[in-house]
Amino acid sequence: GDHHQVSGLVAQSAPGAAAMSSFAGRELLNPANVMEASYDAGTTLQQDNGLNFLGKEVDTGTTIMAVQYDGGVIVGADSRVSTGVYISNRASDKITAVDDRIYCCRSGSAADTQAVSDYVRYFLDQHRMEYGQPPKVATAANLFQMLCYQNKNMLTAGIIVAGWDKEKGGQVFALPIGGALMEREYATGGSGSTYIYGFCDAFFKPGMTKQQCEDFVTKGLCHAMARDGSSGGIIRMAIIDESGVERKFIAGDKLPYGPL
Repeated sequence: GDHHQVSGLVAQSAPGAAAMSSFAGRELLNPANVMEASYDAGTTLQQDNGLNFLGKEVDTGTTIMAVQYDGGVIVGADSRVSTGVYISNRASDKITAVDDRIYCCRSGSAADTQAVSDYVRYFLDQHRMEYGQPPKVATAANLFQMLCYQNKNMLTAGIIVAGWDKEKGGQVFALPIGGALMEREYATGGSGSTYIYGFCDAFFKPGMTKQQCEDFVTKGLCHAMARDGSSGGIIRMAIIDESGVERKFIAGDKLPYGPL
């Protein structure tokens, strides 16, 4: 009974008009067909020049940035999430909390970085319950490193971990694609970061104030967003220190530089 019905549906979902004739064949068996309708069956939309980009994985071609100052850290990111050439989200939040005062900036595959950060949040929750005090930034960074390195063959995840703890204050850790772990005064990542290495080298200096760091992140992100096609939209920032987290937002028409 049921089994035959299911195999019928699957058989029907072979490429071509049959797959498009029912709602189930069209939407459920291939959610990427959400943009197509039954009357599109057998048209050019089925070929490579059609809507196949909707089936690609959501790749967060991105610009992310974090910088530490005396007493805290500032993390920032653009908001563009692309699926091939299609912007699937223009106002996303790439800054994810894994603890009260520890955040990560995500770049690479959206699915991979969300899965990894969910794991780390879960581990840190366990850790906090077991030890009765907030986890250290280095602990979070090491958990990210273990997950990213042990699964390096399957993951595309470039992550920056930043936060504040009472032992060492503000800290920034860079976790590039292969699963390395490097503590840095500042870190950039994502496809847009390549456009602003010169800017960062020229304008970063140790011992900047909170306001200078905020301007540094804002300007860096703006210039990357202006040049990189996979970055853009708005800027989201989080300022993390002993008192907690302050979230900031800069609208796309209020950016100090760009779009070009």
